[in-house]
Amino acid sequence: MYNEKVMEVFKNPQHMGEVENYNAIGTVGNETCGDIMQITMRIEDGIIVDAKFKTFGCAAAVASSSTATGMIIGKTVEEALKLTNKDVITELEGLPPQKIHCSVLAEDAIRMAIDDYQKRQAQ
Repeated sequence: MYNEKVMEVFKNPQHMGEVENYNAIGTVGNETCGDIMQITMRIEDGIIVDAKFKTFGCAAAVASSSTATGMIIGKTVEEALKLTNKDVITELEGLPPQKIHCSVLAEDAIRMAIDDYQKRQAQ
């Protein structure tokens, strides 16, 4: 069902946990499959200096979370907002059609965390 890259990332995920002193958080879930994804970030001067995830879900959800967080660390907020689920799928060398929603959750969690950061900055 999953390719070698997805299984490798699932077995050896990076960026797991919660960023200490995070200033951005996004939590999303998919009621249909039960996947829940939370991404925390530390953003300084518009740059994502750290990002971590907590995911309750299948191998595709964990692999998507790990891959997406790795892809945004060191990026500007604007660059991170351009990340799409298709970018995550490409990095993972594909996902089964029925697991595409996992990559969408990762994109949504990143956007939600950045939205949270922007709201905090506006206060």
